[in-house]
Amino acid sequence: METKKVLLALAALAQESRLALFRLLVQVGPAGLAASKISEQLGIPPSSLSFHLKELSHADLVQSHQIGRFVIYSANMDTMNQMLGFLTENCCGGNPCSPVSVQACVATV
Repeated sequence: METKKVLLALAALAQESRLALFRLLVQVGPAGLAASKISEQLGIPPSSLSFHLKELSHADLVQSHQIGRFVIYSANMDTMNQMLGFLTENCCGGNPCSPVSVQACVATV
């Protein structure tokens, strides 16, 4: 992935509502959500949501398709994976990375 595209994607995600929106769409998966459901779940007014969706779409992080009268939005996983690959391609200078601590995920009794 080109540096300019990575910068565009990171800039689009560097805003609280857009980051929450993208994370929601990643969580939902390829099925995506209608704009009304996104607005409802995140509490973002439709006019603001439209702006944020446009910004994420411009960065190729969100894609849309129409089903009847509804526009369904989903995360563009290809772009997300390319961006993550770009950010981690030289991870740890070629040395094995230290494992992620599982302790944070373990429920304490």
